[in-house]
Amino acid sequence: MYYVKKTMEISAAHRLTLDYESKCTQLHGHNWLITVYCKSAELNANGMVVDFTIIKQMIKDHLDHQVLNDVLPCNPTAENIAHWICEQIPHCYKVEVQESRGNVAIYEK
Repeated sequence: MYYVKKTMEISAAHRLTLDYESKCTQLHGHNWLITVYCKSAELNANGMVVDFTIIKQMIKDHLDHQVLNDVLPCNPTAENIAHWICEQIPHCYKVEVQESRGNVAIYEK
């Protein structure tokens, strides 16, 4: 089995829809640290699981400097962001989303 891991930082804002009072229902931003894990039993024709550039482009083009509520089809919690990213990237099986120091959500297939 071959594995790749790509970590990158993006800046993005969000506001959460919650069933309790929280300051997080107000628009606010984070410098998010996102780690994507991919695996495959075989390499593609280029000798890769997935090109790191494809991972970077997908994350940066869709999420960086965005209001996540405007670009994601879900309530943009760290958990939902991790799940959405995992579904977008070929061979992805796990995503970690850190919205602030000490606050990390992980989605794994």
